[in-house]
Amino acid sequence: MGVAHHSSYLPWMEMGRTELLRAVGESYAALEAAGVFLVVTKLEVKYRRPIRYDDVIELRTSVSGATKVKLMHSYELVLVERGGKVPDHAVDASVPLDGVCAVGSTEIACVGGDGRPRALPGWLVG
Repeated sequence: MGVAHHSSYLPWMEMGRTELLRAVGESYAALEAAGVFLVVTKLEVKYRRPIRYDDVIELRTSVSGATKVKLMHSYELVLVERGGKVPDHAVDASVPLDGVCAVGSTEIACVGGDGRPRALPGWLVG
């Protein structure tokens, strides 16, 4: 069909969380080594327009909330280039007016090595 499969969006969102963590100077591998594991407990994606093969997209990831044990993230997958050009809705109706092809959210919970819920490290929620 010439479009990215819907399941492709989930690894992109995971990469967004990983890079957000890296941007604050931490790695997921270091969290795991410390016995801190983050598991997805809820995931939502709204597909607004197709992302085609060879499209260039920007993934915007942010923390949208936190509790003692959970972090919530929000995502926007934004079309920035199609066919080597800046996308233009006036020429291609599959291009969203605001460029956002999909939005999503995740809720992740912190668990220990035993799989039981545990408090997030303070620096992660602060």
